[in-house]
Amino acid sequence: MQGFDYEYDGRFLPLNYEEMKMKGWDRPDFVYVIGDAYVDHPSFGPAIISRMLELNGFKVAFISQPDWKDNDSISIYGEPRLGFLVSAGNMDSMVNHYSVSKKKRKTDAYTPGGVMGKRPDYATVVYCNLIRRKYKNVPIIIGGIEASLRRLAHYDYWSNRLKHSIIVDSQADILIYGMGERAIVEVAEALDSGIDIKDVSFIDGTVYKAKNCDALVDYIKLPEFKELTEDKLNYAKSFKVQYENTDHFTAKTLVEKYNDHQYVIQNKPAAPLSEAEMDRVYSLDYTRTYHPSYEAEGGIPAIEEIKFSLVSNRGCFGGCSFCALTFHQGRMLQTRSHKSIIQEAEKMIWEPDFKGYIHDVGGPTANFRHKACEKQKKYGVCKNKQCLFPKPCENLVIDHKDYLELLRKLRELPNVKKVFIRSGIRFDYLISDENREFFKELCEHHVSGQLKVAPEHISDNVLSKMGKPENSVYRRFCDEYKKINDELGKKQYLVPYLMSSHPGSTMKDAVKLAEYLRDLGYMPEQVQDFYPTPSTISTCMYYTGVDPRTMEKVYVPISPHEKAMQRALIQYRNPANYDLVHEALTIAKRTDLIGFDKKCLIRPRKNDKAFKPGEKSNASHKNGGKQGSNSKNKKTIRNVHKKTKK
Repeated sequence: MQGFDYEYDGRFLPLNYEEMKMKGWDRPDFVYVIGDAYVDHPSFGPAIISRMLELNGFKVAFISQPDWKDNDSISIYGEPRLGFLVSAGNMDSMVNHYSVSKKKRKTDAYTPGGVMGKRPDYATVVYCNLIRRKYKNVPIIIGGIEASLRRLAHYDYWSNRLKHSIIVDSQADILIYGMGERAIVEVAEALDSGIDIKDVSFIDGTVYKAKNCDALVDYIKLPEFKELTEDKLNYAKSFKVQYENTDHFTAKTLVEKYNDHQYVIQNKPAAPLSEAEMDRVYSLDYTRTYHPSYEAEGGIPAIEEIKFSLVSNRGCFGGCSFCALTFHQGRMLQTRSHKSIIQEAEKMIWEPDFKGYIHDVGGPTANFRHKACEKQKKYGVCKNKQCLFPKPCENLVIDHKDYLELLRKLRELPNVKKVFIRSGIRFDYLISDENREFFKELCEHHVSGQLKVAPEHISDNVLSKMGKPENSVYRRFCDEYKKINDELGKKQYLVPYLMSSHPGSTMKDAVKLAEYLRDLGYMPEQVQDFYPTPSTISTCMYYTGVDPRTMEKVYVPISPHEKAMQRALIQYRNPANYDLVHEALTIAKRTDLIGFDKKCLIRPRKNDKAFKPGEKSNASHKNGGKQGSNSKNKKTIRNVHKKTKK
């Protein structure tokens, strides 16, 4: 179309006033303010939500990455007929901006050209306050991962304090948590019918504010916000209740009081989508790419990871403590039909830049393709029992036949050279399958030299806090993987994802992991340091010092220096980590690993006169380096040592 310095064919929803007028609209029903660039692909939440509204007859226009310092940036369409939708984007804005060490990231994959700084910190709150300054009474509905995981009082790692529910700080009217397809249409229809936004309090999968809870019948009253700030154990207790009420079948309404006239009320989660509903969501009229206006700026880097990938499922019954999926997508698995996935693939394989490789077929966990057990279909997930941890439940259905059949169909499509699985294989589920047919075809057809898996750690003490299986299960998987590849005549390797500084990990546990890597002959190029993001069991442990499931105390590596040492141990061969590794081994009383023996991790310094090979050490051992020479660092070592002993 004319009037643009890019080619706009009308398939995208409007990104500016001129595009809206070209569609013949006077004004939109909803203005969708997002922290990401506008990408019309079903791997991006705003694309799904906007297309679902379009399917139901609503007009949606986008404002992408507005200038939050300019009030007028939010009013390019005027006041929408029904309200504003707000999302920080596909990531929490703080995770998007900062590494676990709280250092500013250099690039943003969800911004044109990968440029950093196009969205504010705590983007949902900032955008909503910007809207509220301009439009005092317009309805504001928030959603996306940032809002979903901050829907009730939560620990915020970046400010190191407990924060209000995001619906309080943002001044929004309704918060939609979870994936939101059903809830957003119900909210839109309620507003369209003339119901006041303050009366839209009856929709599953939403959170709202009220002056009292007189209208509620069956609900659970959580500790008040003041009580949470007064005692961390109250937060642990509250979190446990929240965790036990994340399933549509069994959850109750939760109430969190802020003062005598302000209550935050969380309705039970929305029901899982049926296969037919999942198919409909992914069959909508997506363009499957970013808005053409971004082409001149270098496009959107994030599209490269998902453009030739296929989503086959949602939800996860894996139950890892450090994962927020339980709070966002839930533990109930939802799947698409083979027909739906094949139809999407058949469109994808004829795109001009398709090179013959489908990058992924999966979801949170690739090899989950059905509900964990039959009883979940009627009763939902167990409140106080995991499907895979500490051992697979006796009711767990372990079967890869459906997933294997799907992969075979995709391999047979024209133009397809290889089908990869990037979203992760749950190895404990796989090794529990007595039928090795899928395992064999995985190695034969879906691995290209290396298979990425996530044992996360090798210390059973740490694994128990992570909600992961014992290390012996991973060793069995490794043995079987090698055996199958040997039979196939293939030289293929495992690339383990490992995590340092998770709650429960003492310095001795970190040394144990380093010894494992030494014996394996492998040093990972990247290390995942535990990142305390909102609404995970592990983050609750990090903040409170207890496991909310049992209320037992948990050792937590909190100081940045201790976390750096644990991370350095995983990469002990890197010369830049020498001082940190030396200090860590001293604290753990493992200077027997400093020497010239093949079992040693590092060699002693030439000028270390006090060192004797194989000598056991204590925290005051002189390490001959700059770190050990100043009194401040010696105090840090003593404090860390005391915590480790405890």
